[in-house]
Amino acid sequence: MTRRDLRNAAIAVLAALVAGPLALAPAAASAAPAPRASLTDIENDLMCTECREPLPVAQSLEADAERSYIRTLIAEGETKSQILKNMVAQYGAAVLAKPPAHGFNLTVYVIPLAILGVGAAILAVTLPRWRRRTRAAARAPDQNAPALDAADAQRLEQELSQFRG
Repeated sequence: MTRRDLRNAAIAVLAALVAGPLALAPAAASAAPAPRASLTDIENDLMCTECREPLPVAQSLEADAERSYIRTLIAEGETKSQILKNMVAQYGAAVLAKPPAHGFNLTVYVIPLAILGVGAAILAVTLPRWRRRTRAAARAPDQNAPALDAADAQRLEQELSQFRG
């Protein structure tokens, strides 16, 4: 067997190892039952419509009614997404802790990312300029420094010679 044949065989084995689990993943995902919804997981995504507080910390009759409705939907075997849709149908979009990501509400998600992008772009442009300017200033002599007269220069040399040894 040549080196080329060995390399091709190794590539084929590697491809089989990588592609095998990937081919089985959709079948395994469809066979697995949906995870059972829990009250605490769903509560974290909802608000009390009366007191406008997150449902896990809300202490009102309306919050208790919402929790009871969620428990009923969980007992019926609904998934988290189905329960959230039922909550919106029952109480309106104000029940959601996070606004839906469409229409004008999309700006809540887009603007912070845009601000981060603009900030990164500004830093990418200005940081090299600042570094070049600092390096150039360190290399160039200070033009604003006053010149020493002959007497001061001589006295400076005498004092420095004492330390030079």
